[in-house]
Order: sequence, then structure tokens, then C-alpha cells
Amino acid sequence: MITLHDSGTFLVNGVPAPDAPLSPEEGRRRTMAWSILQAHSVSGDPERLQVKFDALISHDITYVGIIQQARASGMKEFPVPYALTNCHNSLCAVGGTINEDDHVFGLSAAKKYGGIYVPANQSVIHSYAREQMAGCGKMILGSDSHTRYGALGTMAVGEGGPELAKQLLKNTWDVPYPKVVLVYLTGTPKRGVGPHDVAIALVKATFQSGFVNNCVLEFAGPGIAALPIDYRNGIDVMTTETTCLSSIWETDAVTRGFYEVHQRPEDFRELHPADGAWYDKYIEIDLSAMEPMIALPFHPSNAWTIREFLENAEEILSQVEADARARFPKAHVHLTDKIHDGGVWADQGVIAGCAGGLFDNITEAADILRGGSTGNGAFTLDVYPTSVPVSLELTKIGATADLLETGAVIKPSFCGPCFGAGDVPANNGLSLRHTTRNFPNREGSKPAEGQFAGVCLMDARSIAATALNGGKITPATDIDYAPVHRDYHFAKEVYDRRLYYGFGHPQPDTELVMGPNITDWPRMDPLGENLLVELAAVLRDDVTTTDELIPSGETSSYRSNPLRLAEFTLSRREPAYVGRAKAAAALEAQRRDGGAPERLVSILDRVGDGAQLVRTTQFGSCVFANKPGDGSAREQAASCQKVLGGLANICYAFATKRYRSNCINWGILPFTLTPETAFPYEAGDCVFVPDIRRAIAEEKADIPARVIRSDGTVEEILLHAAGLTADEREILLDGCLMNYYAKRA
Repeated sequence: MITLHDSGTFLVNGVPAPDAPLSPEEGRRRTMAWSILQAHSVSGDPERLQVKFDALISHDITYVGIIQQARASGMKEFPVPYALTNCHNSLCAVGGTINEDDHVFGLSAAKKYGGIYVPANQSVIHSYAREQMAGCGKMILGSDSHTRYGALGTMAVGEGGPELAKQLLKNTWDVPYPKVVLVYLTGTPKRGVGPHDVAIALVKATFQSGFVNNCVLEFAGPGIAALPIDYRNGIDVMTTETTCLSSIWETDAVTRGFYEVHQRPEDFRELHPADGAWYDKYIEIDLSAMEPMIALPFHPSNAWTIREFLENAEEILSQVEADARARFPKAHVHLTDKIHDGGVWADQGVIAGCAGGLFDNITEAADILRGGSTGNGAFTLDVYPTSVPVSLELTKIGATADLLETGAVIKPSFCGPCFGAGDVPANNGLSLRHTTRNFPNREGSKPAEGQFAGVCLMDARSIAATALNGGKITPATDIDYAPVHRDYHFAKEVYDRRLYYGFGHPQPDTELVMGPNITDWPRMDPLGENLLVELAAVLRDDVTTTDELIPSGETSSYRSNPLRLAEFTLSRREPAYVGRAKAAAALEAQRRDGGAPERLVSILDRVGDGAQLVRTTQFGSCVFANKPGDGSAREQAASCQKVLGGLANICYAFATKRYRSNCINWGILPFTLTPETAFPYEAGDCVFVPDIRRAIAEEKADIPARVIRSDGTVEEILLHAAGLTADEREILLDGCLMNYYAKRA
């Protein structure tokens, strides 16, 4: 189905070719990615990009913190269109008034600074961006990792909030020119194979090896023409799970039709690689060979064809059970119990969010279920259209009625099922979801309290086929149905009657409405002369996600309260972390006030004169993980560590650029180790880094340090801080991005 080529290729006459009458250096300038990135970079250096985006977008988990950072740094108005959507903290019953307090703050900020405000349940973030903000050749920055609009000819990037704050302050997104990977599509998908099947197969093929990590995916080839725009969008949004940087697709008459339907024909133009475009690697996808897929817990890459899964269900589910027990020792996991009566049975189906709730996905699910029933047993099916305009059109064509008649439930536009804030299954439940992720806890369970549930990702078509069989997992290719194409009609008047459009019309006299949960950031100090950090968490998993660093779900309600949110840091992965970090922060507070805590002096005595060193040595906590930061762009995965006194991460590699950027923007030193460096240390051991301030200022990539173990022994270790830009070094020296801006205000 998918073939990876770890070698460069030209695209000649629309076909991958090993040779062309020009050099790779010339050919790389012929990609779509090159032309768009260089058009948006103001650096003058094609290898060191400094990008200014055309528009920004955030949701209600992130926009409060972003605006608070930007206004503390001197922002007076939004310099580019900035949309504030309300699709994550939409369950306003959770946490009392605090979610709606955030929404009211967002509306007041849109009025004060000139923004676009999308009220709760009107649209999920990426649906609104596609409908109203994307444009061929444009670039959009979003504070959500699934900011991907490449199928609409828009290069979009998901980053942590501080990167959006930089744009609001008219600064740039700085990145080395990335590798560009060709994704070459051929063939036509079979009936019953949907975009999630293609996307899951692509993630399976690329994630584990890091094949496209921090690259741009450029989609081309004859297979594109056969794909409707929703199909393309459904594949594109999942490219985030490959850990690529961004994506871009060829555009055509189908793309033009999208912009015409959405009443923005001026935002369309044809995009194609020029003949002879050269790519660092390439991927071939034969759409005709694609099969319905299922991604098992706990990652979209843990994937199989549904047929393979059903043939080997006992073995595969036993592996998931063993993984779950290792992760969650308090939970009593039983998934092999789902195998009975000649099949594997799920408890729930959910079609939702920026990947699942698309018009074509829901209409085809209705085609499969029409006249049938989801059954009167335990299985339930919930459907969340991506936006009110989509929901309205589904109602007009009768698809909503068709689904309701089968026992499905139609719900408002909301991202909750994607991150554990809605449709939480029963204990040991198995949920099938056409959403973006199935990381641990993304279904909302609390394994630390003995609860467990699992999420499998599947396409809406196979979820509907499963619902038709009462929850017996069934690939849609096994169902005899006739999909009916329906033209989509976009009702922009729905938005015009409800949304606030303030871009270009700031009202500076407007007062920000600050609920009691919206608080300012605590003081953060500049980097000390020397550094001593205690390992407060040591995580040995192959990859640590941002969901593990700061859980999603009900914790989202506290995203506007840095101190309250920080209490949840690593709570579902290393519950002792918060106590250890707080204890370290308390000692640093004593030291900063002129004290010489006995414990610090005793530790520093192992590497010198403790009584002298304690005066110039900043103390805090540190997280070690093999490869941290996969998943969400949320900056709180880093900011919560800093709020608790975290000063460093030590790892072998960062899973994503965005998490590394988040650490730097919050003043957390991003130390890496070489693969051959052993790290046998445990929580409670300390790492002393002498002259760290000078090392950062002088651009030293290799930084000698010493590990002071709990038993008093001392060992040498070499840390690395390579690849820091001049601005990143200054941010680290100043203690965080806000200090950096405040110092220069």
C-alpha cells in the first residue's frame, strides 16, 4: 500500500525520476514548499527562515494564555487576522463558571485587539480555518498541533502559544529550511475505504522511524484527482501524527470548487511543483491497494488492517493489555473479553472533530446505516459535525434524520471526544473513533484511580458498518451499500449572524473581562551563573507525549490559571513529580532570598565549596525522558514545568520541534544526550552544570556536567545544547519569552 524511499528524487513530467537535467540544489527551488516558505520569510537567507504568517488561529484551551503573554509584552492590537474558536472547553458545566469565563474573556479580547470570535459549538478550530481563513499560497499558524490545511493549498503549522505571541508582537517564526518529502499518490480508493484508512496507514509507515520528522510533506500525483476535497482534508489533518512540520498539496478544479462553494473564489490559485522539482525523500501511496484500518491503543501508528486485526485479535489485544498494565498498574485491564460470538465487539462509536466530522464522512456513514439500527445493546454511536454550516446542510439533505432513525445521536460541534472531554466509555470499554488521536487517557478515563478504557481509531465508514452490526467490528468494505454523492452548500449567513468580526477594527477602550480563574503568570527568574537540577521524573518509555506531561480532559478547564493547572503535571504518568518539583522550588526560593539551605550546600559540597557555590547556583527540577513531546502543540506541557520551578529537560531527542520550542520559550534548557551516553540515574539524583550562563551566551554546544547521585557519588556527563538561535539563547538567558520581551520593551 505504501512504499518509503529513503533517497532523493526529482519529479519529471509528473513522475518520480532518479535524474533530471538540473541539480538537486536547483530542483529544490521548484517545489511548492520552497516558493511558499520563501515568500513568507523576511530573513534574506533561504536556509534560515524567519516567517511571518498570514493569519493565526487558537481555541479556548490556548488563547487566554497567548493573549496574556502578548499583552504583557506590549501588544496593542492584532496585526493579522486572529480567530479565537471555542471548541475545546465548550462543556461549560465542567469546573463551574471557568470555561465560560474564558469565552467571555475571548470576546472582550477580540473587541479590544481586533480579532475574530467564534462562539462555542459554532465550529471546531480547523473547520473554521478551512472554511474562512485558508487560501492557496497562504501560511497559517495555529496553537493546535493539527493545524494542517495543505489540501487547500495552505501551508499551516501547529505550534505552542509563545510562537503565536511572537507573531502578535510582529516577530517571526524561526526555523532552518526543512527537508521536503514527496508523497506521490496513485490509484483510486475502493468503496468503503475512507481518508482515515489512508492516514492511519501513512502514520504506521512513517512514525516509528521518524521518516518525515520535522519535514514538509508535498502531495502530488495522479491519485489526487480522484479524491473529493473532504477526503484530502481528512488525510492531510492526520499528517501531524507522522511528526512532519507542515504539508502542501497540488490544487486543481476540485480545490477551486471548495473556494467557490465557500464564497471565496479569489483565494484559489493552482499550485503545482515545477518540472524537475527535487525532494529529499519520497513516499508512494497506491490508493487502490488501501484497506480499512484500525489503530489500537495507545498510538495512531499501532495500526493494522481491520482484517489482520480480526484474524489475530487474541494476540493483538493481549499485547495491548500487557502494555496497559505496565503503564497503569492500578487498573484491571480486560480487552480480550471483547472477543466472543464470532467477532470482536466494541462498546462505542464516535465520529467527531477536524478529522471525522466532515460532511462526506457523515453522509457516507448515513448511507451505510440508512434503514438499519445501531442495536439496543451496549453499543452507542455519537456523531459531531465539524461546524453549524455542516450540521445545517446535513439536516437539509436528510442525513441527520437518517442517522437519528438508526439510533445514532447527533451532537454539536466540539473537539471533546478527541482529548477525553466527552463520551467517556465505561470501565474497560472499547471505543472506536474517527478522531485524530488515541493516546493514553484521550478517552477520558483515569487509570491512576483504577479506571481504564481504550480507543481505537477507525474511519467513519467502518464505524458505521460496525454500528450496523450492533458493535461487532466490521470493515466497511464488507457492507453492500451505494454511496451517494451530494453537493455541499455552505451557509455563510450562519456565521454572519453569530460570529464577531473585529479584525482591523480594534476598540482599545474595551475592558478585558477577567474571571477569577484567569490569572497572570508567576515571576520567572533569569538563568543563573551555575545550574543545579534535581531529577523529579525519570521516564523510560520510548516516547513521552504531551498528554502525559500535562493531561487533557477535565484539566483543560484550568488552562487559564497557571498555578492551578501545574498541579496536574505528569499526574497520570508520574504522580510524585509535583511534590518533588515543589520541594525543589521551595529550596530555590530560600536560596534566592539570601539563604543557604543545608540540603543544597550538602549537594554542592560534592563538586566544590558548597557554601560559596550556593550563592551563584540556581536550583530547580528537571525531567528526563528518552524522547519527549509527541502529540499536542500545547505549550502547557512546558509552562507547567516552569511554573513548578522546572529548569531543564534532558533527553536523547525531542519528539517534535514544537515541544522543544515550547521548552525554550518557557526558559527550560533543552539538553540532549548522544545515543551512546548511558543515563542510569533516578529521581532524586541531581545534575550540576557549572558556568551554564556563560556556556549558553558563548554558543557552546557541548556542556560538561556532573551527576550527583543520592548516595553521594559523582559522575561526569556531557550534555548538548546544539542548534540554538541567537534569539533562543537570549530567551534562555532571560528566563522565558515574556522576560525577553519585557527586558526590551
